[in-house]
Amino acid sequence: MSDGRRVAVVTGGSSGIGAATAHALSAAGFDVVVGARRLDRLREVAAPIGATAIALDVRDRVSVEAFCARVARCDVLVNNAGGALGLEPLAQADEAHWRTMWESNVLGLMLMTRALLPKLIASGNGHIVNIGSIAGLEVYPGGAGYTSAKHAVRAVTGTLRIELLGKPVRVTEIDPGMVDTEFSTVRFGGDAERAAKVYEGLTPLRAEDIADCVTWAVTRPKHVDIDQIVVRPVAQATATQVARGAGL
Repeated sequence: MSDGRRVAVVTGGSSGIGAATAHALSAAGFDVVVGARRLDRLREVAAPIGATAIALDVRDRVSVEAFCARVARCDVLVNNAGGALGLEPLAQADEAHWRTMWESNVLGLMLMTRALLPKLIASGNGHIVNIGSIAGLEVYPGGAGYTSAKHAVRAVTGTLRIELLGKPVRVTEIDPGMVDTEFSTVRFGGDAERAAKVYEGLTPLRAEDIADCVTWAVTRPKHVDIDQIVVRPVAQATATQVARGAGL
């Protein structure tokens, strides 16, 4: 792997935004390493593009350390693993759901970044891309667990920029609105019908749209740091305000 080419590591690479990002970065000339818990799915993503697939649970420090030990070089880290669980008000909050959301969205980001930061710095042109959400910019009823985690991602990203000032590592946050992936299906415990209603009557973003944003950010000249990209479908103004049935 590598032979002088830049290496991009993508977490949560077995589906959705992670899989699309792996394909986009490979097409842009990167050697790609993808990590996720579902190794069979991960291999299906990796095989067509010649990527390296390694089992990874970002919530588990041992798994993170084993994964990162197999990454000899890292120029780009895309912290994509995460997701939401449930949509209950705080009074009915599921503690296990909250713990999983914080461990995957926030602690996992920290573990991966901490482990690969020396290699990112050593590359001389490192780049950390954190996949946030518009849920990190606003709040909505029933979303406290997820919005608080994504607000934390935003805080961590901003802190990283300050801490890495003067080092050859760029930091980018990408905050998508509605993207038609497995996100809502997972959030609603596999209820595909309920998940489909989230995108009913409008055209949501595709995983490939976010992958385009990632690829554009990491292929800018090395002196250009794209701090933040907020991207929504045309039919969405906020997390809860959408124009259904408008033909958009």
